[in-house]
Amino acid sequence: MVLPHGHEGDRKWVGPAAPGAGAAMELADSFLLDEEVCNRLEEQEREEFIYQWMSHLKKVLPAAERADLRALQPRLLDQLMGVLGGSPGPPSRWLLAHCLALLLRLGDPMPCSLLVERCNDTIRSKDDAPSSLPSRLAAIACVGSLFEQLGRMLVHSFRETLSILLRALKSAESQGRCEILLSVEKVLRGLGASAVPSHRDVYKAARVCLTDRCLAVRAAAAKCLLELQREAAFLWSSELENVSTLCFRAFEGSSPQVRAALAGLLGALLASALEPREPSALRPGVKRRSLEEAMDVLSGGFLRGGAGFLRASGDKLKGTSSVSRDVRIGVTQSCVVFISTLGSSWLETNLPRLLPLLMDLASLPRAAQGPGAAQGPGDSATTTARCVSFILRSSLNSMLGEKALASAATLICMALHSHKPATELSASRHVVLVLLLELGSILQKLDSSAAPLIMDTSTALLDTLFSILLHPAAAARLAAAWSLRCVALAMPSQTSLLLDRCAERLAALKSCPEAVAGYSAAIAALLAGVQNCTLGIPHSKAKLVLSLAEELLRSACQNSRLSVHRAQAGWMLVAALCTLGPASVHPLLPSLLPLWRCVFPPSLRDLDMELHRGDYFTWQVTLEGRAGALCALSSLLLHCRELLLSDDIVSRLATPLACAVALLTKCTSLIKLYGNSLRPTFILYRLRLYQVLTLLPPHAYQESYGVVMKQLVCELSGPESSVQSCSELTLLPACCHHDDLTLVCPAPHDLEQLHGGGGCLDNDPFSLCGRSQDAPAPPPPQTALTTAAVELFGVLFPHIITATRLQVLQQFMDTVNQLKGQKQQNAQTLVCAALCRLLQLLDESGVALGSEELRSPALVLLSGALENPSPLLRCAAAEGLARLVHVVDEPGFTVSVALLCYDRLRTARDAVTRSGLALSVGALQRYAGGIRSPQQLSTCLGVLFTLSQDSTSPEVQSWALRGLSVVLDLSPSLLHTHTESTLTLLLRLLLCTPHTHPEVQLSLARCVLALISALGPELQSGPSATFSLRCLLCCSLLQSSSEVLVQAEAVRCLQQLQLFCPVHANMAALLPALCEVLLDSSMLTNVCSSSVSLRRSVLSCLRQLVQQGALELSEHTVRLKELPPRALAVPVKEVGLEGALFSVLDRECEPGLRLDIQNILLHMMLSACGAGKLSSWLKLCKDVLSASGGSQVQVESLQEEDCERCDDSSVFSAACEAGGPFSALRWETRCFAMRCVSCMLQQGGVAPQHHDFLVLHLGDLVRMAFMAATDHSDSLRLEGLQALLLIIRRFSAVPEPEFPGHVILEQFQANVGAALRPAFTADASPDVTAKACQVCSAWIASGVLADLRDLRRVHQLLASSLAKVEAGRDSSSLLYNEATATMETLAVLKAWAEVYIVAEQRSRQGSPAGSKDTLVSNLTNQDSGGAGLLALVQSDLSTLSRLWLAALQDYAMLTLPQENTSALPATGGWFFTAETVLQSRAHYSSSWASILHATALWLHNTGFVVTDDGPPNLSRPATPTSMGRSNSVGGAKSLEDINTDRLHLILGISVHFLCSPHSEDQIENITSCLKALQALLSVSWTRTRVGHDQLLNVELLGVFHRLLVTRDAPSVQLAVLEVVRQVVTAAREHVKEKRHSAEVDDGAEEKETLPEIGEGRDTGGLVPGRSLVFGALQVCLCVLVRKLPRLSPKLSGANHSAGSVLSLSDSDCCLVVSSLDILSDLPSICSPEGSISILPTVLYLLLGVFRELLHQPNTHPVAGLVLQGALQALRAVLSSPMSRQEKSRASWSELLRAALSTLLGLCDTARPAATPPCVDEVGFLSVLSVFLLWCSPEVTTVRPVHAECLQRFTAAMASKDPLVVCRSYQVLSSLFHSQSPVAVPYIRALGPTLVRHLQGAERSRPQSVEELQGVLEALRAMEALLLTADPQQRPQLLSIFLPILVSFLLDENALGSAPSASRALHESALRDLMRLGPQHPMVFRSVMSRSPHLKARLAAAVAGNQETLGAKAGGAAHAARASRASPSITLKTNFL
Repeated sequence: MVLPHGHEGDRKWVGPAAPGAGAAMELADSFLLDEEVCNRLEEQEREEFIYQWMSHLKKVLPAAERADLRALQPRLLDQLMGVLGGSPGPPSRWLLAHCLALLLRLGDPMPCSLLVERCNDTIRSKDDAPSSLPSRLAAIACVGSLFEQLGRMLVHSFRETLSILLRALKSAESQGRCEILLSVEKVLRGLGASAVPSHRDVYKAARVCLTDRCLAVRAAAAKCLLELQREAAFLWSSELENVSTLCFRAFEGSSPQVRAALAGLLGALLASALEPREPSALRPGVKRRSLEEAMDVLSGGFLRGGAGFLRASGDKLKGTSSVSRDVRIGVTQSCVVFISTLGSSWLETNLPRLLPLLMDLASLPRAAQGPGAAQGPGDSATTTARCVSFILRSSLNSMLGEKALASAATLICMALHSHKPATELSASRHVVLVLLLELGSILQKLDSSAAPLIMDTSTALLDTLFSILLHPAAAARLAAAWSLRCVALAMPSQTSLLLDRCAERLAALKSCPEAVAGYSAAIAALLAGVQNCTLGIPHSKAKLVLSLAEELLRSACQNSRLSVHRAQAGWMLVAALCTLGPASVHPLLPSLLPLWRCVFPPSLRDLDMELHRGDYFTWQVTLEGRAGALCALSSLLLHCRELLLSDDIVSRLATPLACAVALLTKCTSLIKLYGNSLRPTFILYRLRLYQVLTLLPPHAYQESYGVVMKQLVCELSGPESSVQSCSELTLLPACCHHDDLTLVCPAPHDLEQLHGGGGCLDNDPFSLCGRSQDAPAPPPPQTALTTAAVELFGVLFPHIITATRLQVLQQFMDTVNQLKGQKQQNAQTLVCAALCRLLQLLDESGVALGSEELRSPALVLLSGALENPSPLLRCAAAEGLARLVHVVDEPGFTVSVALLCYDRLRTARDAVTRSGLALSVGALQRYAGGIRSPQQLSTCLGVLFTLSQDSTSPEVQSWALRGLSVVLDLSPSLLHTHTESTLTLLLRLLLCTPHTHPEVQLSLARCVLALISALGPELQSGPSATFSLRCLLCCSLLQSSSEVLVQAEAVRCLQQLQLFCPVHANMAALLPALCEVLLDSSMLTNVCSSSVSLRRSVLSCLRQLVQQGALELSEHTVRLKELPPRALAVPVKEVGLEGALFSVLDRECEPGLRLDIQNILLHMMLSACGAGKLSSWLKLCKDVLSASGGSQVQVESLQEEDCERCDDSSVFSAACEAGGPFSALRWETRCFAMRCVSCMLQQGGVAPQHHDFLVLHLGDLVRMAFMAATDHSDSLRLEGLQALLLIIRRFSAVPEPEFPGHVILEQFQANVGAALRPAFTADASPDVTAKACQVCSAWIASGVLADLRDLRRVHQLLASSLAKVEAGRDSSSLLYNEATATMETLAVLKAWAEVYIVAEQRSRQGSPAGSKDTLVSNLTNQDSGGAGLLALVQSDLSTLSRLWLAALQDYAMLTLPQENTSALPATGGWFFTAETVLQSRAHYSSSWASILHATALWLHNTGFVVTDDGPPNLSRPATPTSMGRSNSVGGAKSLEDINTDRLHLILGISVHFLCSPHSEDQIENITSCLKALQALLSVSWTRTRVGHDQLLNVELLGVFHRLLVTRDAPSVQLAVLEVVRQVVTAAREHVKEKRHSAEVDDGAEEKETLPEIGEGRDTGGLVPGRSLVFGALQVCLCVLVRKLPRLSPKLSGANHSAGSVLSLSDSDCCLVVSSLDILSDLPSICSPEGSISILPTVLYLLLGVFRELLHQPNTHPVAGLVLQGALQALRAVLSSPMSRQEKSRASWSELLRAALSTLLGLCDTARPAATPPCVDEVGFLSVLSVFLLWCSPEVTTVRPVHAECLQRFTAAMASKDPLVVCRSYQVLSSLFHSQSPVAVPYIRALGPTLVRHLQGAERSRPQSVEELQGVLEALRAMEALLLTADPQQRPQLLSIFLPILVSFLLDENALGSAPSASRALHESALRDLMRLGPQHPMVFRSVMSRSPHLKARLAAAVAGNQETLGAKAGGAAHAARASRASPSITLKTNFL
C-alpha cells in the first residue's frame, strides 16, 4: 500500500469512515491513531481501520526523524498496546509486533524491557477464556519481534522469556504452539550466540513439536530448529541422528509445504555437519562428519524412516518395510537441499564420491520393499529409483554448467561401464536405470555441445550403452535404448549410424532373447526420436526397419524360446516406424496392412475354431503378438491418421478389428482353461484394443458396439474392478476443473514428479515410441487399462441406443449401491471418472446426453459422489454435475439441480457433504454463463456466505469460498449491490483466519481475485472506486501469509489491481516483493513445486509491468536498497534487472516460465531500442555470450590455423572473459542472448541514431557473432551466423571515416572468414552449412572484400560445397533425411546464384570511383588475365547452369496443383525424392527466385546458343521429365527444342508465382521474377518466340496488370513496365517481320488482296482477353490514372492538388514516362483498322498528360522530365507508319486534326474569363511544334487550324516573356526547315514579323541573358529562312539580313563599356557576317558598297576583333615562357 508519510504533531491518522455513513477513505499526515473516529466504527470496520493505521505506521516510521519519534513514542506505545489488548487477528498481531519493534528500534529503546515484561505477563495469564487467546497470541508475536529487532538489549531477560514461552508451549493449542515456535525462532535470530545457554531447552521443546499432529506446528518447529542449528553445534554433531529420526517421522503425512520446511532443516543440518560455516564451530569433541556418514543418515531414513530399532527389526523379519512414500519423498528433498547448500563447487568436486553413494541407495534391497499389500515391491522400487533420479536431476541440471555436466556424464559412463549385473537383479536394474536416465537427461541438456563427449573414445559412451542393451533386466535395456535416443537427439548425425549398428547386431544375435529385445528397443527408440529431430533420417532406413520387423514376425513361431521376444520386438519396430509420419509410411502401407491381417484370424468362424486349439504358451504368444499389432495400429492412427481415412483401408481392417473385439468375449473362458497366469497378457491385450478403438472413428466398429460396451461396463463396475485398488490421482485430476484442483492437490507438479506412484519403463516397452522428450514413465498395465476404459466409454456411449445407455447407467447405480467400504469407494471412483469424461466429451462436441430418462441416474451418481470422503472425487463430481447441467441445457433442469443442492445443504450436517455441495453451488454456474437473475444471485450468495463463515470446519470454508469465487467471476453485471457485503465478508475472514488453515486463505485469495476482476476498470471511478483501497487491503493481508500458493494468488490480485487501478498499486510498491521472489536462489524453490506457481505469478505480473514501462522498471530495480537474503550471485546493481533475468533464465527448468522470461527480456530490449539505450544491452549480451563454461577447442584450432596466414591474424578469441558478472551459462541462455543481438540489429534500422550507435560498437557485434558461430552448439552457431548475416547486410555500405574509399567492414574480413570456415567442414550439420552458404553469398555480394586472396578464400568455401553437390551422395551413405540434402543443395545453388547475379550487375554497371563497388576494378588491376568476381564464377558456370535448370525443373514439378500430383515421377526429381515432397517444398520455396534470376542471366549471356554437355553428375536417377534428355519418341532433342523448354520453364514458373503472390514478404521474389523476365526478353531469340505466341503475350500482360494493381512498390511497378515494354517490342518486331515477309512475297498478287497484318485485322476490333494491345492499354491506363487521377472522367472532379504532376516523385515520373513510351508503340503493332480503333484512346491519354503538364509551372523539374517523355511518345505516334497507310490515312488525319484542335483549345478552356493565361506557353509551343513537324500537311494546313496556329505564334513572338519568345523562334526555325507545304505559309505570315523583331532589337538592345537568347534564336530563324528561300530570292533576303547584322556591331569605344549581352550579340553578329560574307560575296559587296556607313562599321569591328585576338595570343606566349623559366620546385624561405 502506498500511503503518505506522516509529520510530527497532534494530527491524527484518519482511516476509513463508516461505510454506512457513505464517507470515503481519507488519509492524514500523522502517526497517531484518531481514537475518536476509531471508536465510532463498528467492530469489523475498527479492525480494518486499525490494520490500515498500522500498515501506514510501518511505512512512515523508517522515514521519520528520531527526535520526532521520541516525542510521539509514549502515545504511540499506548495506542499499540491498546491494540494488543483488543484481540487482534493473525495478520494484525504480526503487523502490531513489527510496528512495536520498529518503533523501539528507531526511537527510544529504553521501554523495551518493560514492554517485554508486560507481554510476559499476558502470556503467563491463567485466563483460559477464548476472548483472551488473541491477546496472548499477540503478546507472543510481540516478544518475538522485539527480540528479533532489539535482541542484544534484551539479553538479560531472554532466559525468563524463553522459559515462559516454553512452558506455555506445553499447554497451548495448535495455533498457540505454532506462534510460540515462530516467536522462539525470532528470539534466537535476534540473540545469536548469546542464547547458547538456552539452546538445549529450546531443542527439547521443539523436537517434540516436529511430530505434532498439526502440520503448521511441524513447519514452525522446523523453522525454529533451522535457526537454532546456526549456533547450536550439537544439533549437527551429537544430536544429528536423533533430529534426523524426528524429521523422518515428521515427514509422515506432511503436506508439500511442511515437507519442504522439514527437508530444509535436515538438509541444512547435514551440510553443517559436513562443512561447518565457521572453523570455530568445531570445538573439542565435535568432529566433522564425512560424506559417507551424512549419506548413511539419509539412507537410514530411506530404509527405516522414523521407526525405532525394535520396529525396524520386526519389519525386517517379516520381510516388509514400514517406510511410506511421504518419508522417502522427504528424504529425497532433504538430499537435494543438502547438496544445494554445499554449493555447485562442492558438487563438482565431490561428485565422484557422491554418485556411488546414491547408487548404493538405489541398489539397497530393502529400498525396494513396500509397506504392505497396498504397495507392492515393484511400486516401491520404482519410487526409490525415481527419488534417486530426482536427486540427480535437481542437483546436476540446476547447479552445474555445461563443462561440469559433461564431466558428470563421463562419471556416469564410467559407473555404467564398471557396473556388473548383481546377484539381486532388481537392485542392479534400478541402479542402471537411474544412471541411464540421468545420462539421457544430461545429453539432452547439452544438446549438440555433447558431441565431444559422445565421440570421446576414452569415455566409450556408445559402447557402454550397447553393452547394456544385453542386460538381463528389461528396464535396463529400455533405459539404454532411451539413452541412445538422447544421443541421437543431441547429435543427429549419429542416428543413421546407430540404426545400422543396431540392425547389424540384431541380425548377428537374433538367437539371443536379450539381444532381440534390447536392439529392437534401441531401433524403436531411435526411430521415434526422429519426430523430434528436424534433420531426420534417410527413407532407406525405414525400409530396413520394415524388413527387420517382417523377419522377426516371420521367425517368431520358429523358436519357442524366442517367440514372445520376437513378436514383441517386431511389432515395436512397426509401431516406431509409424511415428515417421505419412510421407514415410505411405509407400510402406502395402507391406504393413498384410501384417495386421495375418496376425488375426481371417473370419469370426476361424476365431471360434482357435479356441479349441493350442495351449498356454501358444495363447500367450498369440495374445502378445495381437497386443503388439494393436499397439502398432494405434501408433499408425496417432501419427498417420489421414492414411486410414479412406474407405478401402477401413474395409481391409474391418475383419481384423471384428476378430479383435470378438476375442474380448473369450477372455474368461481362456483364463479358466489356462489359469490366472494368462490374466496379465489379457490385461495388456484389452488395453491395446481400447486404445485403438478410442482412436478409430466409432462407425468403423459399429457392429461391435454391444460387445465393447458390455466389456467396458465390466471393467468399470464388475467384480474385479471393485476389488482392485484404483489410483485417484490417475483418473480424477483430468475430470476436475483446473482452478479447483488446488483444493485437493495443492502441488500437482510435485505429484507428477514423485508422488504419482509407480511409473516405470518396463510397464510398457512401447512407450519408447512416444513424442515427449522426457523419459517415459508409463503406469502399470492395470492402471493404464482403467484409464483407457474410461476414455473409450466417453467416446462410445453417445453412439449406442438410448435403451442401452439407460441400462449402463442403471448398472452403475446398482453396483455402487450394493458395495460398501473400500469396494464402494473404488467403484464410485471408476463410475464417476467415466461419467465425467463422457460429459466432457459431450460438452466439447455439443452433443446432447439423450432422453430425459437418462438425466436421473446420471444425477444420482454424481450427487452421490458429492458425499464421498475422497476430496478428489467430490471435486470431480462437482465438475461433472456442472457439465451435466450444461449438456442438458434446460433452465428447468438447472433450477432443479440448484434447488436440490440447497435442500441438501439445509439438512446436511457433516463437513464432507457440505463441502461438496458448496462447491457444486458455484460450479453449476461455470458453464451456464453466470447468474442472470438478481434473486438467484442473492440466494446463491446467501448460502455461500453462510457456509464460508463456518469456522468449525476449515474444509467447508475453503470449498464454499471456492464456489463463491466462481459466482463472483461469472456475475460481474449483477454484483454491484453485493460488492460491499462481499468485500466486508472477505476482509473479516482474512483478518480472523489463522495461518494454520492455508486452504481457507487460498480460497479467500481466489475470491479477492474474482472480485477485482468483476469490478474491473470501475475501481478507478464511479461507485466502485471507494472499494479500491479495501481491495488493496485484502492484497496486503494475503501477502502476509507464509503459504506460497497464497502469496502467488496475492501477486495475481495485485497484478489485476495494478491493471485496473494503478494509482494504488504502482510499480515502486510491487517491484521489491517481485524481485524478492524472482531472485530467490534457494533450492527450496526446486524441491517444492508450489514455488513454481509463485514464480509464474511473479513473472506474469512482471511482464505486465514491463509492457507498461520497461525503462522505468529497470530504473526502479537498480535503486532497490535491499535484496533477498538468498539472492542470486549476480550484482543486480551492476547488470540490472535484465542481467538478473538472464541468470533466472539460465537456472529455470519449466518451459512455460522460460518462455515468459524470454518475452520479458525481449520487450525490455525493444523498449531500450526505442529509447536509444542500447549500450547496457550490448554489454549484457556480450557478458552472457562470454560466460561459457567449456573450452573452445574448435575456436583455438581455428585461431592457430588463421595465425599461420598473415591476413587472418586478427581473429577474435572466443575465450571467456575474466571478471564478468556471469559464469558458466548454458547454451540455451547464450543462444537467447544471440537472438537478442539479432533483434537489436533488426530494430536498429528504425532510427538513424541507433544505426550510428551500432556502428560505434561494430567490433563487439562481430565478436559476439564470431563467438556464437564457432561454438559447439549447433543452435548457437545458427544464431551466430544469422547475426553475422544481419551485420553484413546492415553495415556493408557504411564507409570507413578514417580511410575514404573503404568500408568499415573491411577490417573484419579475417573474422568473418574464420567464423564461416567451421560450417563447411565434413562433420558440420546441413542446416549450419545452409545458413553459412547464405552468409557467404551475402559477404561476397556486399563488396567488402577488397583483396583477391580474401575473395578467393571465401569463394573456395562455396566451391567446396558445389563440388559436394556435383559429386552427389550415395543413398547408402546418407546420415540425414533426403530433405536435408535438398536443403543444403538448394542453399549452395542459391548462394552461387546470388553471387553470379551480383557479378553480372557489377560487370555491367562498372565501378564508380570512391564507392564500395571498386572491388571489380581492384581485382582487374591485380590480375590482368580476367580475374575478378565474374571470372571466379565463370569457371563453374557450366556446372551451375545445369544444376540451376535441374532445380527449377524440380520446383516446377512441386508447384503442380493437387490434381496433377500423379504426374510427379515415381522416383522424385533431381534433388528430392518421392517421400520428401512435402518437406522439400519449403526449401524450394525459399531458393527458387534467386536461381531463376541467375538462370535467366546465364541464358541472356549465352543468347540461347549454348547447350549443356549432359545432365549434372548426380546420384539421383534420371527422370523422364528432365529437359535436354533423350526423348521417348524422337531420340535426342534439338537445340531449338531444348531452348524452348527452358524458356517455357522460366516463363511458367514466373507466371505461376506472379499470379498468386501471397504476402508482402514476397517482394524480393517478385523482383527476381521480373528481372529474370527482363533478362530473357532482352535476347532476340526470346522475343521472337514470345512475339509469335499471342496468347502468351496476353496472359503475361494480364498477370502484369494484376501485379500493378496489387503492388505499390515503385521498384516492382517499374520492373513490370519494363517487361511490358519488352513484350510490346517483341510483338512489334513480330509484326514488322510479317509485314516484311508479305512485302517480299508480294509478287503477281495485288496488294489489296493481302491479309491485314497486326491486331484489329480488317475490322479493327480488339477482343478483351485475346488482344495484346488491349492488355497493354490496361497496363498503361492503370499507371496513368493512379498517378494522374484527373485523366479519368470519373475522377476529374477530385481534389486538384492530390493528383497533380507536382506531387509525383521521381519514381512516379519514371512510371508515367514508361507508360507513355509503351502507349506510343501500340499503333505500330496494329493493322490500319486496328490503329484507327486505338488512336483516339492514345491521343486522349497523351493530351490528358499534356493538359496536366501545361497547367504547371515550366520551371518544375518533374514537369520537365514528364514533358520530354510525353513529347517523345507523341512524336512516335505521329510518325507511325499507320498515318501514311492508304487505308488509314484519312482517318488518322481527321483524328490528328481533332487532337490538334483540342490542344489549341487548351488555353481557352483551361482558364475562366477575365483571368490571365495559366498555360505553360513554352511547353505548349513544344507540343505544337511536334504536331506541325510530324503531322502531314493534311492535318496542319487546314484553314481553321492553320489560322489558330499562326495566332499562337504571333502572340508568342509578341510576348513579354523572353523564354516564350526564344522558344517561338526555335519552333519557327524548325518549321522553316520542314517540308514546303507546311513551311511556306508560316514563312509568308511570320517572316515580316521576324524582320521587324530583329530591326527593333537594334533600337532596344538585349539587357539580359534571356533577351539575348531570344535575339540569337531570331537570327537563327532568319538564317533558316534564308536557307529555305529560293536561290533567286536569297539576294533580296540577304540585303535585309546583312544590315541587321551590321547594326548589332559596336564601335571600339562603345564595346568596352557595353553590357555583356550587347557584347555577346556583337560577337555573334560578327561571326555570322564573317561566315556569310564568303558564302555570298557578290551580295555582300553590293550591300556594303551601297551603304558606306555599314562598311565602315564592319571594318572597325573586324579590326578591333583582330587586335583582341593578337593580345590574347601574346599573353599566352608570355605565360608559357614564364612557366618554362620558373623552377618546378619552389623552396620555402618564410618559416614563420
